[in-house]
Amino acid sequence: MSAQVKATPAKHGNKVHRSRGDMIFDTVNVIIVGIFLFIVIYPLYWTLVASFSDPNAVNRGDVSFWPVGVTFSGYNRLFQYTQIWRSYLNTIVYTILGTVLNVAVTVAGGYALSRPNLPLRGIIMKLLIFTMFFNGGIIPLYRLIGDMNLLNNMWGLILPTTLSVYNMTIARAFFQGSIPDGIVEAAQIDGCSNIGTFFRIVLPVSPAIISVMCLFHVVFRWNEYFNAMMFFTDVDLYPLQLVLRDILINNTMTSQSGSGSDAQAIVEMRRQAQLIKYSSIVVSTVPMLILYPFLQKYFVKGIMVGSLKG
Repeated sequence: MSAQVKATPAKHGNKVHRSRGDMIFDTVNVIIVGIFLFIVIYPLYWTLVASFSDPNAVNRGDVSFWPVGVTFSGYNRLFQYTQIWRSYLNTIVYTILGTVLNVAVTVAGGYALSRPNLPLRGIIMKLLIFTMFFNGGIIPLYRLIGDMNLLNNMWGLILPTTLSVYNMTIARAFFQGSIPDGIVEAAQIDGCSNIGTFFRIVLPVSPAIISVMCLFHVVFRWNEYFNAMMFFTDVDLYPLQLVLRDILINNTMTSQSGSGSDAQAIVEMRRQAQLIKYSSIVVSTVPMLILYPFLQKYFVKGIMVGSLKG
């Protein structure tokens, strides 16, 4: 019997000898990833730098990597609007309540639709997917919310978007690929109900998809403003994004409505409007940038399993 010869990398001590081709391949990968990382990060970094820089320097193109003429006047003007603190609190409340409801409905619905013994599973899934492409439109939605007495009510903002069919489809694919039928059947043989199986068996082994759903829904809820613009007339109920939008529009319109006799004042108002624009972007995105690193390790695993299986 001839001996089999296995090709193994040459080792020097505890180090594996890597060929020149391997090093070239890794170098090219690092360069490509670095380019994409720069493309993604630089606009965020530039916006942050521009929010601290002199608007005239920004307009001249003098701002690239470091602030020029450091000033905090944009943030000072922005936080002079007392309504912004109220809207920040509103957005936090809407985001927390909305995310809890979204995740509960999405994960529970995704698990139920992943079980092969669910009656009419195929029909239910087709009807849900139908709603992704066709809906009643803005006017019927507004009339529905009005008939339910949810205008100027935070639940009018939260309830209509409780279910995301797209996210539920991802959750369904995750459960189909990650939860073996044998585990569910074993739990039922031991006397566990469907609800008990879901809470005692399924949820403890599904932190990845739960974290992904939390991240998706938190970002959606944090940036939501269109329904609030339709359903809210009470300024005290405005979310952060709507208040920032109004501040930005008001400052931009004010800076463009002056007369020729006060040219210096117009120039100053335009400078402040530009600073407020960049400051608003930073204020509205920083919470999401802080949250993402805590969920990132689950994010990749959950979204890849949910997208490749099912």
